[in-house]
Amino acid sequence: MWTAKPSRLLHLRHFALVLALSLGLLAGCATLDEKQREWIFQPSDRTWSGGLAAAQGMDDVWISFESKLNKEAVQLHGLWLPAAKPDAPVLLYLHGARWDVRGSANRMRRMQELGFSVLGVDYRGFGQSGHGKLLPSEDMAYEDARAAWDWLAQQHPGRARYIFGHSLGGAIAVQLASEVQQQAAGLIVEGTFTSIPEVVSQYRWGWLPVGPLITQRFESAERIARVRMPVLIVHGREDRTIPWSLGQALYERAPEPKRFVLVDGGTHHNTNAVGQPLYRAALAELFGLGSPAAAPAAAQLKPGPSSAGAAGG
Repeated sequence: MWTAKPSRLLHLRHFALVLALSLGLLAGCATLDEKQREWIFQPSDRTWSGGLAAAQGMDDVWISFESKLNKEAVQLHGLWLPAAKPDAPVLLYLHGARWDVRGSANRMRRMQELGFSVLGVDYRGFGQSGHGKLLPSEDMAYEDARAAWDWLAQQHPGRARYIFGHSLGGAIAVQLASEVQQQAAGLIVEGTFTSIPEVVSQYRWGWLPVGPLITQRFESAERIARVRMPVLIVHGREDRTIPWSLGQALYERAPEPKRFVLVDGGTHHNTNAVGQPLYRAALAELFGLGSPAAAPAAAQLKPGPSSAGAAGG
């Protein structure tokens, strides 16, 4: 059970990361890489109580494939939440750090309410995808996301497929989108960033020259420039974990068609809930999903940062 204030914990983590990166060369490159993977992913087989409750009733799925990275058989655990309509578009949900996939169950249910059948998956090292047996890495997460994407195509052929990523999962989603250009109907990311070095640069100690020491870089800004599909980027104005300016910077690198939605009152954790009316409007306008008439009049979405809208709680 966490006892310190969340803001204080974040500051301590930020300081620890920067300090470790600065001193990492003394401990050796392998140790430096492992520590970064621990701090960035914070892999867990736990979730918070709200996520545990929301995950009830979802179907467990298992995705098996042969890893090209370590030449081993892999079995990923996922949660499947089908929409009421049998021909609904399918959405691959890629979660962020710390909790296993159950921690994202509420967000998965909200995306289902917007009309998607949703698959959420745990990367290797999280939850029932081998927590405690190995440490996640950037490359492994990319490979796991691709395996889940291919599973969706095999299980639900002919249905439109979308990619969704929250926080760290947003960077994984961007990479996947750059890899499956002709297969995806669209990319949606929330509360994400341009790259890990730029996230570190936002911290109080960000002036330290640690960028070259970062091994898990998640260079989303470079990759999103190559994406050729509609892109929706959503961020909370009150996000204290990933500043919304990084979401806007990512948006600026994306080709058209694209939308940027800045949600007033949205934090790193509640933007998906607070901004649900804006989500509905953006999905209708950008992807042609749902009914545009159902979008709230206040959600006038236009290309560019000026599309920022307000949403009630």
